[in-house]
Amino acid sequence: MIDTHVHFWNFDPARDSWITEEMNAIRKDFTPKNLIRTFNELKITGCVAVQANQTENENNFLLRLADQNEIIKGIVGWVDLKSKNLEERLSYWSSFKKIKGWRHVLQAENSAFFLSDDFVSGVKNLKKFNYTYDLLCYHDQLPDIIKLVDKVPNQPFVLDHCGKPNVKSQDLKAWAENIKNLAQNPNVYCKLSALLVEADWKNWKEIEIFNCFDVIFENFGPNRVMYGSDWPVVLLSRPYIDWFNLVSKYASKCTIQEKENLFLNCASSFYKLESQDLL
Repeated sequence: MIDTHVHFWNFDPARDSWITEEMNAIRKDFTPKNLIRTFNELKITGCVAVQANQTENENNFLLRLADQNEIIKGIVGWVDLKSKNLEERLSYWSSFKKIKGWRHVLQAENSAFFLSDDFVSGVKNLKKFNYTYDLLCYHDQLPDIIKLVDKVPNQPFVLDHCGKPNVKSQDLKAWAENIKNLAQNPNVYCKLSALLVEADWKNWKEIEIFNCFDVIFENFGPNRVMYGSDWPVVLLSRPYIDWFNLVSKYASKCTIQEKENLFLNCASSFYKLESQDLL
């Protein structure tokens, strides 16, 4: 099994200002050593490490961790997609095979940023290097995210955290309609991740999460959905194992093949993880 969405960091209160005082549970360092015991207990064989800092130094940090820790099977890094020398940077990073794709924190940007010609052009450059792109956005940004993916045919995208629906309010109608529209693009996958963070951290109900899962599976189907935890951010609500067990409970109605797709095959195919590394 592969967890397609984990973060590692050496906490810096100035740099990591998004981790506010109310997020005290994650205002500290998190390394693969903090995760390995849980992975062993759950028989999770590896993870995809996703950028949490928007500098190219983040790529070097994650590559060093990957060299030292076998559980990191792939990396989603950061690069300036608007840069005039983007192709040169992508060519440079392409020699590091653990880097599978890129992400920018689009939830912190407006549509003028990610629908701009230079950003769209940057995303178009990814295909020639066989890179994926992770879409991180809030539910109310989905209409513009749909416009973005439609501008870049044949680029593999994955929607992080189901597009961050408003789990807490259960106001899901507009989100569900946008998910339906986005999923019509066969090049877009979805990560089943992080919904506890979008819920009432301490008082969420299982049905609130499962209502969102229903929409995702109905639209993306069993072949374009992949498991992710968003660890350590998930710790704001519950221990890692609680999220894993929640996803596993929902998946209990799935066929064996569909479970394999959710926990392994979709991730392996999308991120082009090496088969020998998955053992």
